[in-house]
Amino acid sequence: MTKPPRSFHQRQAPTPPPPGLNARLVAASVLADVAGQGSTLDERLGAEASTRMSDLDPRDRALARSIATVALRRLGTIRAALARFLEKGLPKKAAAVEWTLITATAQILFLDIPDHAAVDLAVHAIRRDPRTAAFAALVNAVLRNVIRARDEILAPADPFIDTPAWLAARWRKTYGDEIAAAIVRAHQLEPTLDITVKGDAQLWAEKLDGFVLPTGSVRLLNHAPVTELAGYGEGAWWVQDAAANLPARLLGAQPGMRIADLCAAPGGKTAQLAAAGAEVVALDRSAERMKRVSANLERLHLSADLTVGDALTYEAAAFDAILLDAPCSATGTIRRHPDVAWTKRASDIASLSKVQARMIDHAIDLLKPGGKLVYCTCSMEPEEGELQINALLRRNPDVVRAPIAAEELGVPNMCISALGDLRTLPCHLYHEDARRSGLDGFFAARVERLI
Repeated sequence: MTKPPRSFHQRQAPTPPPPGLNARLVAASVLADVAGQGSTLDERLGAEASTRMSDLDPRDRALARSIATVALRRLGTIRAALARFLEKGLPKKAAAVEWTLITATAQILFLDIPDHAAVDLAVHAIRRDPRTAAFAALVNAVLRNVIRARDEILAPADPFIDTPAWLAARWRKTYGDEIAAAIVRAHQLEPTLDITVKGDAQLWAEKLDGFVLPTGSVRLLNHAPVTELAGYGEGAWWVQDAAANLPARLLGAQPGMRIADLCAAPGGKTAQLAAAGAEVVALDRSAERMKRVSANLERLHLSADLTVGDALTYEAAAFDAILLDAPCSATGTIRRHPDVAWTKRASDIASLSKVQARMIDHAIDLLKPGGKLVYCTCSMEPEEGELQINALLRRNPDVVRAPIAAEELGVPNMCISALGDLRTLPCHLYHEDARRSGLDGFFAARVERLI
């Protein structure tokens, strides 16, 4: 029998990948770019969505996100576990092997995925690339050792293991060892889903299997897709962490008040101010992000004057009140965005602090005499919070603090400083049930322009 020509074999369709492999490949690629190149998790998942991610079904897309997120949340623990079984380390050219090991270890230690699936698919991923195929046996052996040592790996250890050393040192200096340890333990937990409700919070808590926090936000006890929840389509509520809900309330928005929301995207605070009846000017320098604000307001049946512009140069008639949610290091959001811990540097805090000071000064110039400014950041770093306000008051004698009271917001007294500023931490609102515990780290201060 005549053999078919060689080209016939070359035209054969490639063997389809095993189910679930592409999700793991996407997760490993995303991790490599986030932890290795400084990209954000959302950026990389968004980029993948236009290529390989688009070929995944919704379940595998969610799996890729879950793997990448938990791997970043527990990266220190994972790397320490792998180091135990890689005494000689990996060759410099084996970076792809490292990320495959990390994604598989994340599944074994922290996700409800069968061990054999995590190991087998990791080995498949290694074998499919000629540059890494020689490491297949090593990957198999290391991961099986991780499985055997799982209980020991997950035993209580250094609470700061999953936190970059420079951040851990900062928080220990700022908040003390005990509170810093509580912060990083909160970062290890899956975050809650909080919503801000336009109407009766208790009613929607009952409808959505949640409960009303002392701050007024509704915290959900399930993690169903947001768009599938009752009330989403009709615009009855929007997703907003309980801490992020607080700053806009400090302005006491009323019908007829003219309020500017500077750096407005994604629009949760704009929605709060508009829902209170204020005439809101929402400003953001990103046209793309303002599209999200517009879409959110449309769904919520709320309106605001949306303006694309720079908060440092924006000019307008004086406002009754201004909310400045300034760009910052975002270290208070690590429980929701674990990539922040691995993409930010101490130098970012210094450079952002300079921009924040300029923004505050310009915002004060946009206020009417007697008008109030609420300055806030989702950072836990004093340079982006308390020190900014102290510096403002020193350089501008026509501005005074308008102290915040815990009763205004329903927060514990520990969240209000002696000077009357708001400081929430991820370990606040602690509850033994992780689904009920924690909130983002936020700073907010309220000041008044006298003349």
